[in-house]
Amino acid sequence: MKIFQVEGTLVATARISQLENRRLLVVRERGGGRQVAVDPVGCKEGDWVIAVGSSAAKDAAGHKDYPSDLTIVGIIDYWDESQPKAATPTTRAAT
Repeated sequence: MKIFQVEGTLVATARISQLENRRLLVVRERGGGRQVAVDPVGCKEGDWVIAVGSSAAKDAAGHKDYPSDLTIVGIIDYWDESQPKAATPTTRAAT
């Protein structure tokens, strides 16, 4: 899992049917580049989120055949950046 900040919605009207009508977001990893993530949780711009990649992203998006490399699994409510890196952020559960 990695921490990202939501920068905005990605609009892609022409896409493969396997993407269904899932919302796509542009996210940026702290100190890193932009990526596209599937949003099954309902994030908004500016939210800090936890996302998973690889096969975990497919499962989190709904099924093993879903074409996702990055899926948001939680919105971070609070975390203290001054704590050691091993500290666990508090997240809101997906509804």
